[in-house]
Amino acid sequence: MDEKGYESLKIENIVASGVIADAIDLENVSDKIKNCELNTKRFPGAVYRIEKPKIASLIFSSGKVVLTGIRNNQDLHEGLGIIMQSLRDAGVNTYDEPQVAVTNIVCSYDMGKYINLNKVVITLNLENIEYEPEQFPGLVYRIEDPKIVALLFSSGKIILTGGKTVEDIKRGLDFLEQRLETIM
Repeated sequence: MDEKGYESLKIENIVASGVIADAIDLENVSDKIKNCELNTKRFPGAVYRIEKPKIASLIFSSGKVVLTGIRNNQDLHEGLGIIMQSLRDAGVNTYDEPQVAVTNIVCSYDMGKYINLNKVVITLNLENIEYEPEQFPGLVYRIEDPKIVALLFSSGKIILTGGKTVEDIKRGLDFLEQRLETIM
């Protein structure tokens, strides 16, 4: 499938996680960093939000982090740099090279045509499909290679999640569109 076939593919969220330090004193960090909140009664980590790029990060005393709200790789690197510098400024001994990687990408896609979800259920492999319209209006289709979960809606809109790269998402979308073409 050529690149123009992905015109409506849009990254909605990227989640990345990893380790940036051996240990982090969360009380000290939350006192010194603006927009960094710590409420250990509700959550075991600190929540640090940055505005540009707009990213929310969960920081744990173990030195692990989870970053979410990311829209592209440039924002990931830029945001991680800001977070690392803020932690250093607060006295945290961070790694020179953080060990952070993308763990999940969520994308939206519009096929531009109606999908008959009942026909999809009847025609495709039921082991990979969950569809209970009384509970949720979308059909859940689990693709095994690449390991992607697609939520299909009768409007033609699709949400794809589980990929670690945009190429994974595109491969999953190609597989899905091939399957759907056989029944539409």
